[in-house]
Amino acid sequence: MTPRDFVHLHMHTQYSLLDGVIGIPEAIAKAKDYKMPALAITDHGNLFGAMEFYSMAQASGIKPIIGCEVYVAPGSRFDHSPTQAEPHSHHLILLCENERGYRNLCSLVTKGYQKGFYYQPRIDAELLRECNDGLVCLSSCLRNEIAALILAGDEKGAEAKASWYRDVFDDARYFLEIQENGLDEQYKVNRGVLRLAERLGIPLVATNNVHYLERSDHRTHEILMCIQTGNKIDDPDGPRCKSDQLYFKSSEQMAHEFRDVPDAIRNTLVIAERCSLLLEFGELSMPLFDPVTGVTPDERLEEDARAGLDLRLGKLLQTGHVDGVGAQKYIQRLDQEICHIQNMGFSNYFLIVADYVCFARNNGIPVGPGRESAPGSLAAYCLGITDIDPIRYNLVFERFLNPERGVVPYIDVEFCAAGSERVMDYISKKYGKENVAQIISVERMPAKKLLRETARALGLADSKADKISKLIPGYFMVTIDSAIAEEPKLQEMIVKDTEVADLINTTLSLERITRHVSTESDAIVISNGPLVERLPLYVGNNGQTFTQYDRTWLEKMGLATSGFRGSKTLTVIDKAVRLINKSRGVKLDMASVPLDDQETFELLARGDTLAVFQLESSGMREALTKFKPSTLEDLIAIISIYRPGPLEAGMVEDLINRKQGRTAIESALTELESILKETYGLIIYQEQVMRIATALAGYTSGEADLLRRTMAKRIDSEMAEEKIRFEKGAALNKIDPGKASDIFELMTNYSGYTFSKAHSTAYAMITYQTAYLKTHYRPEFTRAQLS
Repeated sequence: MTPRDFVHLHMHTQYSLLDGVIGIPEAIAKAKDYKMPALAITDHGNLFGAMEFYSMAQASGIKPIIGCEVYVAPGSRFDHSPTQAEPHSHHLILLCENERGYRNLCSLVTKGYQKGFYYQPRIDAELLRECNDGLVCLSSCLRNEIAALILAGDEKGAEAKASWYRDVFDDARYFLEIQENGLDEQYKVNRGVLRLAERLGIPLVATNNVHYLERSDHRTHEILMCIQTGNKIDDPDGPRCKSDQLYFKSSEQMAHEFRDVPDAIRNTLVIAERCSLLLEFGELSMPLFDPVTGVTPDERLEEDARAGLDLRLGKLLQTGHVDGVGAQKYIQRLDQEICHIQNMGFSNYFLIVADYVCFARNNGIPVGPGRESAPGSLAAYCLGITDIDPIRYNLVFERFLNPERGVVPYIDVEFCAAGSERVMDYISKKYGKENVAQIISVERMPAKKLLRETARALGLADSKADKISKLIPGYFMVTIDSAIAEEPKLQEMIVKDTEVADLINTTLSLERITRHVSTESDAIVISNGPLVERLPLYVGNNGQTFTQYDRTWLEKMGLATSGFRGSKTLTVIDKAVRLINKSRGVKLDMASVPLDDQETFELLARGDTLAVFQLESSGMREALTKFKPSTLEDLIAIISIYRPGPLEAGMVEDLINRKQGRTAIESALTELESILKETYGLIIYQEQVMRIATALAGYTSGEADLLRRTMAKRIDSEMAEEKIRFEKGAALNKIDPGKASDIFELMTNYSGYTFSKAHSTAYAMITYQTAYLKTHYRPEFTRAQLS
């Protein structure tokens, strides 16, 4: 037997949450190393990892087989009675033969969450009869129906059940699984299954119920299961797996273990050959904004954007912020943006987002000024999606939507938390509930929490676990490795205490794969047809519908996504304004408050910023007292730079010293002065990197965005090419070669710390508004906070 004569058809990855210990890249690498022609993913009750697996397997030359180990209710999936006899479900493997099978699997998995959830997302016999076309069925592990009947001594019942599956999954699409894991129960089940196969003519298939990559990972898997159930590793009543054989075995190992039933090995190839699902990642697909009027999306976008510009310019001209010459800059920029949006086919997307933002504003639901890079778009500003003037704040459209990258735009909108549900209801009613969903995120457990859970599973004393946990920083994205590097005390404990060393090593082995589902959704998807026809759906605890694929894969599938968040800060601002207007008899409009209020900046300079958005931490308050922001630009800068990376690099202290005159501000070229003036000669924003490239080296804005991305990735070969391109462009502008080289190095050094100015500007606006309210209307602001 050659290595290519066997395929694993029953494998659980990290997406079998708190049960699988295999990362998808590692599984595919192992299959490639073993020269297996194909591989299946069969996670418990979900398809969270299906697209990642499909894409990575194809790229590696491994045929991907998408499947799922579904939960089958013993009776009706609608029976959620607490008196229902255990087990509440049995296991069953379903594998996609083709696109019809993929759609049916999506439907089955979705319905399991929508109507069948009881301990697990369950389907039933009725659904299997309805939705089995294009699916191959394997009987599954010891927790399947037939195994349960065999172990109970009911071989007639097992025969009847196997016959039912054979008839439902006709055309030889049903296989009886046999496994070799050293368990007595498995031996008994295998003997019964062999008898059934001979009597009923049902083919056998060999699997290994893979849960971890190497045999040595068995203990890690047990600890993961203890984290899931709350047990300890030495608890005799815990969920310990008695077998250490559920690892990714080679073809030779499997052939040896099933040498008496070689057909069971050969049938893995038969099944793999049958499964030929081809998924296409298509172009943008979303409903028409207004299909009734006969006006095209391009025409409507242009009409609405120009009307919005007239309103915006009218106010700017009236207040003297813009003159006639300045107005031409707005008109020309909008012309360019409209052209790019239309050429890229995104008019419909902008109109849909503008529509639900307009609904919110018209219904008294506060909307944030913008998020991420969308405030860099003048078209978004004119359509009322954002409330930040990108020309006034030197924001770059191509940072948001680069025609030279051709990626789908992503507009992120914040609504008052109290009203966001009404906006979601509006979207669902307008475009169809079945066409709209929130987007799930499947994330790793935070390092600090994972360490505590692992310590509990290992049976460490709480006092000791607390001591170790306190040495792990609490900031987002911290890893165990980075915590060890930062904390000498932790390094010392690992060396001196074997128990601590074991805890850290075990946590490290779990950190990269431990996952949990987050239903704190911050994005939505709107489709031009029922989403379940393209992907599986998940149901949250409160009945909300989520996609089982994250935003990355939805966009690759051609589905348009947008950010959608509820903001408690916007709710506080709204409540405070209502209280002020009622108690003081005024009509305060936060959009019209002066942005140069001296008293507000004095409050900021004192560090009196408890309850002020983004500025509450003790470290930030201390920085404010040293920096003493006096303009909105100062506020944008300090919000952008006050992050772990720039703090460690000393950039915050450098910014403070430059503002306070303790460090001289020098520019290598006069062309840099206007770009870096607002940040006292430092490169803080990604947009500044882009503007330097266009001003000095003749890059287009789109090329400058590509340069920014290259610098962020820091791939040496790409950086070398970009440096040559930059220096050639600078030479054409008669810039000294030495200075051009120095500037490129300066941009490179700062690029790892730069931040989106568009995002910081929008957040600085909210920060300023909360500071303004605290300065001038403290009683009402405090009351709104407390409520």
